Amino acid sequence: MRRSTLFKEFFSNVLKGFLGLLPIVIVIIIVLWMYDKVNAVVQWIFSWIGFAPQGHYFLWFLLVVAVFLLLLYFVGHLMNTRLARLFEKLLHKIPGYSTIKDIISIFISSKEGKQRVLVVLIKGFGNNGYNIGIMYSQKESIVKDHYTVSLSMSPLPNGWFMFEVHKDDIYVIKDATFDNYLQYLLSMGVKSFAEIVKHESIEITAFPTLAQWLNNEKQIENKGEAADESC
Repeated sequence: MRRSTLFKEFFSNVLKGFLGLLPIVIVIIIVLWMYDKVNAVVQWIFSWIGFAPQGHYFLWFLLVVAVFLLLLYFVGHLMNTRLARLFEKLLHKIPGYSTIKDIISIFISSKEGKQRVLVVLIKGFGNNGYNIGIMYSQKESIVKDHYTVSLSMSPLPNGWFMFEVHKDDIYVIKDATFDNYLQYLLSMGVKSFAEIVKHESIEITAFPTLAQWLNNEKQIENKGEAADESC
């Protein structure tokens, strides 16, 4: 019995370590792949103009890194231009692109406008108390004043229960992020959510409802539009 418990604990920790390293490994692989492509292009350009930096590999490395960073800068700058939006419209016609883009948006925990991922409290499986869930968007459901909240399984968020909940019955944990929610799931309850977000326990009525949160966001948006018009 003791050996079985030790094996389960070992396997659980191995799984947590794998999931913790997976995003880092993916980012490293993508960066190395992009660096390799930039390096090949820079080598081709310099060989075309007849320049070969033999014996100066460190300087060559710095040059490739500088070109790589400049490329990322210009791509980031172009993301908000009309050309980028036109290109994205074309990509949306590719089957599966929209789904992949939405999944990526979830994992980067965007906090911009309607794409923000909210961590919320709702009445879930228990007769008493609340469940901590996720709202991947703040788009109204097919039922008026209702919004979709997802509750995930622990420790692996590979299964979900979806609820259509009235906005007055959804409480927003404003300071919580999607990463906090994943930590909560992976801890399997060993860590309380208050401990993860470093926030003291408070009464449920102290949390703003989704209706209040949406109203506040609308006021901020209106103020921003008024400031733009005054400029």
